[in-house]
Amino acid sequence: MKIYPEHYDVIVVGGGASGMMAAGTAAKAGKKVLILEKNSDMGEKLKITGGGRCNITNYELDNRKLLAHYGDAAPFLYSPFSQFSVKDTFTFFERRKLPLVTQARNRVFPKTEKAYDVYKVMKDFVKKEGVTIKYQSPVKDIQIKAGKISAVDTQQFRYTADNVIISTGGVSYPETGSTGDGFKWMERIGHTVHTPSPDIVPLRASDFWIKKISGTTLSFMKITFFCNGKKSFSKTGKILFTHFGLSSPLILNSSKQVSDLLHQGSVTAEIDLFPDTDKGSLEKRLLKIFEVNKNKNILNALYELLPKKIAETIHDLARLENPRVKVNSLKTEERKELIHLIKHLPLTIDGLMGLDRAVIADGGIPLSEIDTKTMQSKVISNLYLIGDMLHVNRPSGGYSLQLCWTTGYVAGMSV
Repeated sequence: MKIYPEHYDVIVVGGGASGMMAAGTAAKAGKKVLILEKNSDMGEKLKITGGGRCNITNYELDNRKLLAHYGDAAPFLYSPFSQFSVKDTFTFFERRKLPLVTQARNRVFPKTEKAYDVYKVMKDFVKKEGVTIKYQSPVKDIQIKAGKISAVDTQQFRYTADNVIISTGGVSYPETGSTGDGFKWMERIGHTVHTPSPDIVPLRASDFWIKKISGTTLSFMKITFFCNGKKSFSKTGKILFTHFGLSSPLILNSSKQVSDLLHQGSVTAEIDLFPDTDKGSLEKRLLKIFEVNKNKNILNALYELLPKKIAETIHDLARLENPRVKVNSLKTEERKELIHLIKHLPLTIDGLMGLDRAVIADGGIPLSEIDTKTMQSKVISNLYLIGDMLHVNRPSGGYSLQLCWTTGYVAGMSV
């Protein structure tokens, strides 16, 4: 293998969000930096994150409150977040003429609502600071000598550097190049690697009516999850029905808890279509609709209360004695059944969608093996690990990218 003639201060493996932040930061501090990127461009995942809108961070300026969303990782993250916080993220992007806006649930987006604009800021940052970028250069191996990384191998060249930052990402969105390569190298050189599992992922449900209402969104619903018939937890918000089950931020942020329940037994759920209306009030409302539409069949009357596909689902599930019955011929017990279904629409949760559909996956290097003041490995002295290489559970809502900005900055400054 040919040894590349130039020696670098820092090699960054992976040009994603954290990698670009680390490379640009190190170069700005005067270091000679190389990015090795397996794709034909950097930031492929960044371009599509947040549905193409890019949820840059979460507007919580109190680090203690912010880090509470990172679970068991919180104690390890106080130091890096004191070095580069949410406020620093705002400053970084707004100084580069990308204004940010805060929306529902403190989620922060670029004012343009275009992920591509975030990618462009990061790429411009890297190039302006003089970082060398080698595209289509997937790393094949890492050489270790005397407890340090001595070289990084691609198909064509062996590159050398004083320090190496690994930012190859986890295993979510594998089509963008995040295929867990870095985990294999880290395991081989002595790091523990927690097996990745989808943390923020849609739920699978096989009920016959799910596919019929695919694409339907319910804006304000309450969903209650049960394990082995016993109530576990409830959440209220928007629900999107898909051909395979359920999605939406509410569902994605419930998936970790649902995953835990699935390990304990069978999981079912009920959706309350009118969470702010009790059964008595709902029945009065339905009776008024029935009175106005007493000569129509039941399904047409239900259209006055519910979205078309949902009305048809409730009608199908009710199993009326005569599906074409007129409102004025509906039995009292059948009306009660309709009310019950509207407040307790049942479904069975078969499981979680796989890593290929995960927005965020956990897994990776435990923070106990990282000096989080610097993001330096405790196993290999000239190795730094950042972003999705780290085993950190977090919800959607900007927490994942903030982890990338913070750990990338800290590693860049440390080298």
